[in-house]
Amino acid sequence: MILAQGADVSVRLTVDASPRHAPPPEGAAWLVPQGPAPQRADGKAADKLPQNYQLLQKGKEFHPHLLVVPVGSSIDFPNMDPFFHNVFSLFEGKRFDLGLYEAGSRRTVRFDREGVSYIFCNIHPEMGAVIISLRTPNFAMFGKDRTAVIHDVPDGEYVLKVWSEDATAESLRAAERPIEVKAGKVENYSVRLTARATSTATHKNEFGEDYPPQPARTY
Repeated sequence: MILAQGADVSVRLTVDASPRHAPPPEGAAWLVPQGPAPQRADGKAADKLPQNYQLLQKGKEFHPHLLVVPVGSSIDFPNMDPFFHNVFSLFEGKRFDLGLYEAGSRRTVRFDREGVSYIFCNIHPEMGAVIISLRTPNFAMFGKDRTAVIHDVPDGEYVLKVWSEDATAESLRAAERPIEVKAGKVENYSVRLTARATSTATHKNEFGEDYPPQPARTY
């Protein structure tokens, strides 16, 4: 007997008011199952096990800017700059403060709850990144063509959710929709969001205060 393959779910993103000269907004799409956990074609539960990831600090930037990981994953924060960093997050996904640590060292955080975490440095206000931790194994990031393709999705009913750093919270909620996935089909969806200033562009420090004026410096 040949087991049916799961479906591919393709999501096309449009962000209103995004400047034409700007790079495509980074983001992700995922499917939240409704009811019992869907089964793969081989009869096993669909799952993505926690893994180890890395968010590198180099050139006063985080690399990559966006990570999407399964809940329970551990993320290393290596400091590859020749000066101190202090990585922190005070948002819904995972709250932490790694304190000051020097060049060549690293800290590790386990992302044990679902949500969107905005990552900053308490020393360098220009640094910002996002980590999305999800309980569903069915997710994909948007590419340069603003399309995310979630592969091999088991049959079932889901809620499609998306996130983009440029999008307002209201448009993200409005974009959610129930969908039904059937094996062997390619499901195509379009999502339109409304842009705003990015959350990593303007933010407070770890104490909820404005950053002090940044003097001219070489670090």
